[in-house]
Amino acid sequence: MSVGRERGAAAGAGTAAADALPGVEPAGLEELVRRIFVAAGLSEQDARAVAGHLVLADLRGVDSHGVSRTAIYVTRLRQGLVNPRPRHRTLTETPVSALLDADNGSGIVAAEQAMRAAVGKAAETGIGMASVRNSNHCGMLAHYTGMAAREGLIGFATTSAPPAMAPWGAKEAFFGTNPLSYAVPTPAGRPDIVFDMATSHVAKGKIILAGKNGERIPLGWALDSEGRPTHDPASALRGTMLPLGGAKGSGLALLVDVLSSLLSGAHHGPHIPPLYDNPDRAQGIGHFFLALRPGVFVPPEEFTARVAGLADELKALPAAEGHDRVYLPGEPEAEREALRREHGIPLSAEVRAELREVASGLGVARSSVDALDGARPPGGPDRGSASDRERGAAR
Repeated sequence: MSVGRERGAAAGAGTAAADALPGVEPAGLEELVRRIFVAAGLSEQDARAVAGHLVLADLRGVDSHGVSRTAIYVTRLRQGLVNPRPRHRTLTETPVSALLDADNGSGIVAAEQAMRAAVGKAAETGIGMASVRNSNHCGMLAHYTGMAAREGLIGFATTSAPPAMAPWGAKEAFFGTNPLSYAVPTPAGRPDIVFDMATSHVAKGKIILAGKNGERIPLGWALDSEGRPTHDPASALRGTMLPLGGAKGSGLALLVDVLSSLLSGAHHGPHIPPLYDNPDRAQGIGHFFLALRPGVFVPPEEFTARVAGLADELKALPAAEGHDRVYLPGEPEAEREALRREHGIPLSAEVRAELREVASGLGVARSSVDALDGARPPGGPDRGSASDRERGAAR
């Protein structure tokens, strides 16, 4: 890997400050984050899972769910608001379903276990479902649906979230951004189709960024505290975000709460405490995962061939003005991941400084922190990150 600066449209959103700094080698970054979480109390296995997940999010350009989350995860661990050594329990189980209690542990670790359970059941019966309660923020849902797709299964996932979005017709936040994701396996040599979206009209981070840049936001993104559409980012942040597509996004957000929270017994909507600025309450979040084996309907080879045919038809369509070509869900992220593996992950100076501060406070070795400067990770350049090894294990 050449550690350099990320270039090109596939680089995705990023600040000028991040682009001006050398990219961070994924393996070195993952090793640093792993050591941070071990020092914060996680087991070696759980720390490796969390670090791999966060680095994978950054590799795919989902920077809002990448290593920038390390500090708040560590803060909540140290405040006793997240259990560093949970004992997961299966509360109910059938041949096609399982209900898991995460014991207030890492949402990422619980979500991986749940999707593995769903995948295992789908392999046996054709379909597998897992619901999780008593959990925490689980990061990027595309990671879990991708787990299913790599096994030749269709994956689906949802998670509840703290209130940030008004239901259609209301002026107060009730739903979270309530994301959902699906993934569809493709023939070998093609990236799997992976879709991951919030049910809000826009990510909250875009409103925050517009405020920092002194920009107005389009009407339809948010309401102010009086329930009026607003162009002003500050007024929007004091008010509420709006659902994607109006009543359609609101309806999807409700379904996410039903699947993630009501089925599992987790908190929902306004009953979920915030992730940030919450020094005394566990979140009690719920998740839902489904894996479906296409072979229960048609032979697997026929299914993936038909997926490839559909993909080819879509990509052969003429591009609209302002677009280079037609992308399938997950293609931009796959291209960005390849670029960042080659040139390094662009982290802003602020995120690097935050990671250094967290590592220093936990006594993590300076040799690991040096990875933030683009240094080669301990163990040499060919060691590879867990996210590297995960991709290598793909079909």
